[in-house]
Amino acid sequence: MTNGDLIRLAEQEGFDLLITTDTNLRYQQNLQGRSLAILVLMTTSWPPIRQATESITAVITQIEGGGYQELVIP
Repeated sequence: MTNGDLIRLAEQEGFDLLITTDTNLRYQQNLQGRSLAILVLMTTSWPPIRQATESITAVITQIEGGGYQELVIP
C-alpha cells in the first residue's frame, strides 16, 4: 500500500492520527486539506522511541486534525 492510499484509508476509517518514521512523507504527499494529524518520529530505532514515550504522548495530546509535526528523538 502506498503512503497516499494509507492516509486516505485512515481518514475514511475515522482515524485521527498517523504516527510514522517516514521522514520523507511531507515531500512525497500533498498533506494540505487532510483531516488526519501526522506525527513523524525522526528515528527508526525502537529503544530511543520507547524511552521517548512521554514526549510522544505530549505531542499526541496537542496535535490537531490536519496537523503535521516532526519529533526529534535523541
